Amino acid sequence: MAPPSKDKPAAEDELWRSVKAGTRPLGSKKRIAKSGPSKKTPPAPPPKKPPPPAAVAPKKEPAPKETAQKAGHDRRSSLRLKRGQLAIEATLDLHGMTQAEAHRTLNAALPRAQREGKRTVLIVTGKGSAKEGGGVLRKNVPRWLQESPLAAIVLDHSKAKDRHGGAGALYVRLRKARPKP
Repeated sequence: MAPPSKDKPAAEDELWRSVKAGTRPLGSKKRIAKSGPSKKTPPAPPPKKPPPPAAVAPKKEPAPKETAQKAGHDRRSSLRLKRGQLAIEATLDLHGMTQAEAHRTLNAALPRAQREGKRTVLIVTGKGSAKEGGGVLRKNVPRWLQESPLAAIVLDHSKAKDRHGGAGALYVRLRKARPKP
């Protein structure tokens, strides 16, 4: 490699002078400050006040469990009911009824089935309309089964298997009828 020549800096100076000769200043020499982030830190935001305590919402009843097992009903029978393995002895179709009609029918039919010695009842409620968030009967029948007077005769209930109506039906296990003295 050849050593650097001493004439090169002079040649560069001459080139720079020729480029500089064809230029002129842009205008005023007043400079505008850049509009960027300032070096000062922004002031801290004022402390937020804690929100006022919310009004106490009314307590909602807990949703009934898929299987509501009671005393006197063993786990094995409960599982057999849930699996749809118990023979269905009666069917009650509430599908298409109003709440009032369905409640009256349920309160009359289940005690009658118990008196007749029937233990497993399939109750068809229907799935209801998706736009209404599911069926009204589908939501209320499990609750009605846990309320008086039905709570005294219903031993257990569970969502039915698909072959018996799935989400639109319930298996209900009734207590044995007590013989009248």
